[in-house]
Amino acid sequence: MERLSEDRELRARKLWEEVLGHLKERITAQAFETWFSETRAVTVSDDRLIIEVPNEFYIDWLEEHYSKVVREALRSAGITNLKLIYRPAPKEEREDERGFIAVKKPSTRLQARYTFDNFVVGKSNEFAYSAARAVAHSPSGEYNPLFIYGGVGLGKTHLLQAIGNYCLKKHKKLKVHYVPAETFMNEMIRAIQKRSMVSFKLKYRQLDVLLIDDIQFLRDKEMLQEEIFHTFNSLYDAGKQIVMTSDRPPKEIPSIEERLVSRFQWGLVVDIKPPDLETRMAILRKKCEEEGIHLNDEIIHFIAQKVRKNIRELEGCLVRIAAFHSLTKRPITLQVAEEILRDMIKESRGLEVTDIIEAVSQAFNIPAREIKGKRRKKEIVEARQAAMYLMRHMLGMSLKSIGYSLGGRDHSTVIHSIEKVEKLVEDGEDIVEKIEKAKEILRSL
Repeated sequence: MERLSEDRELRARKLWEEVLGHLKERITAQAFETWFSETRAVTVSDDRLIIEVPNEFYIDWLEEHYSKVVREALRSAGITNLKLIYRPAPKEEREDERGFIAVKKPSTRLQARYTFDNFVVGKSNEFAYSAARAVAHSPSGEYNPLFIYGGVGLGKTHLLQAIGNYCLKKHKKLKVHYVPAETFMNEMIRAIQKRSMVSFKLKYRQLDVLLIDDIQFLRDKEMLQEEIFHTFNSLYDAGKQIVMTSDRPPKEIPSIEERLVSRFQWGLVVDIKPPDLETRMAILRKKCEEEGIHLNDEIIHFIAQKVRKNIRELEGCLVRIAAFHSLTKRPITLQVAEEILRDMIKESRGLEVTDIIEAVSQAFNIPAREIKGKRRKKEIVEARQAAMYLMRHMLGMSLKSIGYSLGGRDHSTVIHSIEKVEKLVEDGEDIVEKIEKAKEILRSL
């Protein structure tokens, strides 16, 4: 009896190896690696071939997405009289002998404090807010994917996590997961090292709502872009919701594959701009209410006037004031607030394009009119490129606006210039010292 069982297992393996050979010719290497490389033939009888897969999720996926191509492979292998039966591997085998980890509901990584209720809406962010609410109310509806972009500290992460928290509250059965792009990459690297890519892929491809923060981190990372591409396709084709954030619109992310840019723009692309004075004051009042901080309108107006670009810095001002009051017990007057926040406000002054051009002019010893002009002398071009780099990173300006500010230069010229300076800075070239000098000048304004 034991010998008969061994014969059936051997015959099953040979049959399945032949089927797998035909499958490789019909599907992509990525698909084969993900869904068939860890399958195993168990036994064969007169009417059925039993195939073991890592878990029940595999069975659902294979039957839904690959039944036709598997039937074709079976026919090509001359197997027409057997019914293919998938079954999940025993739990102990998946986890111990073969190193498989059963797919569990992933941690959401969401922070409960990020909600739509405590997001302050103004003219600068109302479109992005409305789009995020629409997606949260009806995932995989009209706006899929949703792509939100804007400068640092403007509320992109807040909206992204608010979508996730709303979905968990109102659509309790949905599998929701938030992940920064850098964390996604680190998980992928660990999965490769531990030979657990199948589990990694399943973790993300069985989600209902995937929220990816700081997608610009994909730049220059070919393997990461490849995995995001296939994850995106898998979720989108299955009608699942994808939401992403970035510091710039998809077409302006440097060194990213065109096929990804195209997919990121399939749905709705919205931006968040720096808040106006009224919105900044509303944000401060809201934060004071949440934290139990008592400040009069004069102080709130003072802070909102001085900190123009970054919501996190607005909140940082309140944290410093609250800490000072808690430690000293002194009442917070306008004069005290000015003293407490002197350094922070100096760093946060609303910089303008002219400030950057003048700072670069001083740091590089090139006249401002030359930086904005047409001359192509090496020293002038270097200063001009540094100005573009600082406009992008310190003001969060669009490529079009940067080009317009520096003599009407086109989109591709600005991208090339910024990428070149970023590479020089990364490599520690001489330009770093001049850029740091320009930044020091700007901080003193």
